[in-house]
Amino acid sequence: MPEPSHTINLQKQAGDSGRLQYQSGFGNDFATEALPGALPVSQNSPQKVAYGLYAEQLSGTAFTAPRAHNRRSWLYRIRPGAMHHAFAPLDHPLLRSGPFNQVAASPNQLRWDPLPLLSSDQPTDFVDGLVTIAGNGDAAMQAGLGIHLYAANRSMDDRFFYDADGELLIVPQHGRLLAHTEMGMLDVSPGEILVIPRGVRFRMTLPDGEARGYVCENYGAQFELPELGPIGANGLANTRDFQAPVAAYEEREGDFQLVAKFGGQLWSAAIGHSPLDVVAWHGNYAPYKYDLSRFNTINTVSFDHPDPSIFTVLTSPSALAGTANVDFVIFPPRWMVAENTFRPPWFHRNVMSEYMGLVHGAYDAKAEGFAPGGGSLHNCMSGHGPDAVTFEKASHAELTPHRIDNTLAFMFESRYVIHPTRFALDTPLLQKDYLACWDGLKKNFNGWP
Repeated sequence: MPEPSHTINLQKQAGDSGRLQYQSGFGNDFATEALPGALPVSQNSPQKVAYGLYAEQLSGTAFTAPRAHNRRSWLYRIRPGAMHHAFAPLDHPLLRSGPFNQVAASPNQLRWDPLPLLSSDQPTDFVDGLVTIAGNGDAAMQAGLGIHLYAANRSMDDRFFYDADGELLIVPQHGRLLAHTEMGMLDVSPGEILVIPRGVRFRMTLPDGEARGYVCENYGAQFELPELGPIGANGLANTRDFQAPVAAYEEREGDFQLVAKFGGQLWSAAIGHSPLDVVAWHGNYAPYKYDLSRFNTINTVSFDHPDPSIFTVLTSPSALAGTANVDFVIFPPRWMVAENTFRPPWFHRNVMSEYMGLVHGAYDAKAEGFAPGGGSLHNCMSGHGPDAVTFEKASHAELTPHRIDNTLAFMFESRYVIHPTRFALDTPLLQKDYLACWDGLKKNFNGWP
């Protein structure tokens, strides 16, 4: 366990990302304090905590979960998390949760344009800016996922949020996010990801004034690193590159709002103080960020096209070994050197269902139509692959070493069929002509007449 990190109270420097400090390592048992001596040394919950703080345990798994999977943190805070007024339902017209049964899922391939950025006369924070595109499973049964987009242009100053239904994997596409959490702050840019565990309270501010991106709400087992198998000890995402915040508390009182996502809907409660008042904490249940440029891409150096599973950053396993509740997969810059091989993703049908997004650049399997901020959905056994222009170009390309650069695409892949929402099928962002991208594929068969 690392030595406790002493940091200043960052309450008044909330937007000063230059003062942020992080501690590294995926799943590590961290220890951090914002005031010297706030963190007990030899006992989790002493009779009297230093500075008159309250001890509170935040458990992300069952108490009796195996040691390797057990997640919990001890928080030493100014007021306990139980202190707030009663919750009441809060309407959100475009946020949905599992079970997803608004409309029937179909085998049709679907693709959407990006959410538009908001105008200044539409002040919208991160929570209000969430829009559900699709999902599967059931939050109450702790299986499946929700897929949301967000577009925001207002910081959450006096509003706080937590999700009791699942952990949030946030993929910024445009504009930075500064996540003020119970454990401290994380500054996240496009090209990085942020994971906020189930139940952790936070508020989101916007250093660039506006932001847009994607959210995977994971109802199932917490994200973990995939096994490396024959790859060995190194490769893909390395534990040391994941960053958790150090303690930085807010000591604020006022008329604030605490919003919870619980049981598939939003709830709101008045709260008279900032719930981000944790002065010290230790444990392995905490928010974290990861810079996707640090992913060590594995690829072939001989022939053939490896399965996209070699690009898995994080996985939420299911009871069926090797078949994920949800995988988070990226397609980053990389060298293509395969000999005698069709190099873009081949045509395929899959038992898994795939939602893809694009952070920046162009995706190598699509010549046009798949824009940064947009998305596509290819459900279980729905055929998909390169469009006609890409197929023709790749079929005749000179197979010299080629670098795919200035691009970052990703995929949320799930063992369960992904159901679109009514909004997703009714919005003008849905591309009605997506299937036409394969119309130009010619019949090349030259066998017996």
